[in-house]
Amino acid sequence: MNNEKLKTITNLFESTEIRSVWDKDKEDYYFSVVDVIKALTGSERPRKYWNDLKIKLLQEGSQLSENIGQLKLKSSDGKYYNQDVLDTEGIFRLIESVPSPNAEPFKLWLAKLGRREIDNVFDPSKGIDKMIDYYLRKGYDLEWIESRIRAIINRKKLTKVWKENGIEEEYEYAILTNEIYKEWSGMKASEYKEYKGIRKESLRDNMTDIEIALTDLGEAATRVLAKEHKPTGLKENKTLAKLGGHAAKVAKDDIEKNLGKTVISNKNSLKYEYIKEDEKLEHK
Repeated sequence: MNNEKLKTITNLFESTEIRSVWDKDKEDYYFSVVDVIKALTGSERPRKYWNDLKIKLLQEGSQLSENIGQLKLKSSDGKYYNQDVLDTEGIFRLIESVPSPNAEPFKLWLAKLGRREIDNVFDPSKGIDKMIDYYLRKGYDLEWIESRIRAIINRKKLTKVWKENGIEEEYEYAILTNEIYKEWSGMKASEYKEYKGIRKESLRDNMTDIEIALTDLGEAATRVLAKEHKPTGLKENKTLAKLGGHAAKVAKDDIEKNLGKTVISNKNSLKYEYIKEDEKLEHK
């Protein structure tokens, strides 16, 4: 299979990770068989379960065994290894060989998953429409949503420039982002989240339009500086990220001076509230 035509995706079935690869030419998924086995059986040793089943299928002369392929998939140690995969039709056949109460729900999930990906391939705007509808249901207004979409696009532009300047690792992107945040807001992203009372939720989804605008300004300034000066590696990019964040800080200070109060809000958009562990103990 041509790797350029494949897109690796992590899909979730009832909170179980299913490593998947989308083949845009075939318009079909290849799924990690071990992950599907785990989702169907709940086995703590899905690899052994699959190995035993594979031997049984071979002995029975099942056609399914002839359709098993291998692709490099990311494992828990962060490295890529060859894994047994089956396309959607193969997974449907596999389900018939695995007694499981999850069989029917998994079939429905597969059908919806394939249809959704095909819809997105032929009309990518459907994905954008779904995102807008999601935010509207959450109570965001169209002006905020417009700012959020613009911020996503600008973030993509920034990470593209960082990549061109030698930034490859996820932790490096996080470090550079923190430099921007710290400079204009005085907080790292994790501290900003704590200030707003959120945990895994998106920080930007819990920002006001002014906070998004300042974040966007810091990242846009960083991008322009990085494109102009072409820094190499993490150290040089950190220097420019701080300068980009400073541009947002100047704007923030000016707004606050005229407004007479801070524009950094501790409010969030959650419809629920986290209970601290010590408070939870006191309530017991």
